[in-house]
Amino acid sequence: MLELEHGFRVVDVATRLPAADGSGGPRSRTITADRLEREMHQAGITGSIVYPPSRSGTSYIAPNNGVARRSVDRPFVAVARINGSQTPGRNATGRLRNAVSRREDRHTSPSDIEKYAYDDRFHGFVLDPAIDDYPDDDVLAALEDVDLPVIVRGGVDAPPETLAETLLERSFPVVVGRFGGHPLNRSLMSEMIDLLDEYDDCYLETSFVRYREQLERALREHPDRVFFGSGAPACHPNVAVMEILTLDVSEDLLRRTFSKNACRVIDALAADAEPWN
Repeated sequence: MLELEHGFRVVDVATRLPAADGSGGPRSRTITADRLEREMHQAGITGSIVYPPSRSGTSYIAPNNGVARRSVDRPFVAVARINGSQTPGRNATGRLRNAVSRREDRHTSPSDIEKYAYDDRFHGFVLDPAIDDYPDDDVLAALEDVDLPVIVRGGVDAPPETLAETLLERSFPVVVGRFGGHPLNRSLMSEMIDLLDEYDDCYLETSFVRYREQLERALREHPDRVFFGSGAPACHPNVAVMEILTLDVSEDLLRRTFSKNACRVIDALAADAEPWN
């Protein structure tokens, strides 16, 4: 695809970087770090949050280290994928399961959170509740202690109500992916936008949000709370950038979405943090 010329500084908070050996799991599109970097450059994206794809039943220590290693000397900012042992305990069965469940070696521990937080290769965390479940109270407390952003994949299997119960009451910043409504659930997206009135440390990212109404509403009602996310490599970053550029909003709102908002919350994306790593 041709390079985009748009005049905005763009940073991306939603980019998966599959394993170099192609073992990123069935939902991962095979792409090298070099090709991903080229596609980001074509789209005019100057910095990208990257993390490994989600995979059930496994530890993320090796995939996280692989992402950090392949981010060196590239415009990539690594965040660590985490997992947990808890499911939403909204009924008696769920509460009982959580009461008897125990963290296993493959699950992220409080000490893992501390190690990632004080390792200057990582600048936050990412969680896919549909595959990773939710951290237990001890891990959530560790996340509060380190106070780094947590990017969470929202959707029908991790709806706004559940995210509010499990994560949004905590003191760390939470960036809800896909407007909380994947796949293309307008009502969940609208519910998630409503929750921005209640939670000051909650933010939304735009990957795979195809509805202008929800995008424009969030930008106008909460101009400081929307971050650009491409969803690469599943979605070409050129396409994701163009979807935002064609919204009927002011240039100031575009600048906030493309970079200013995310840079305020994720320090490593700021212009004065370059060169990367």
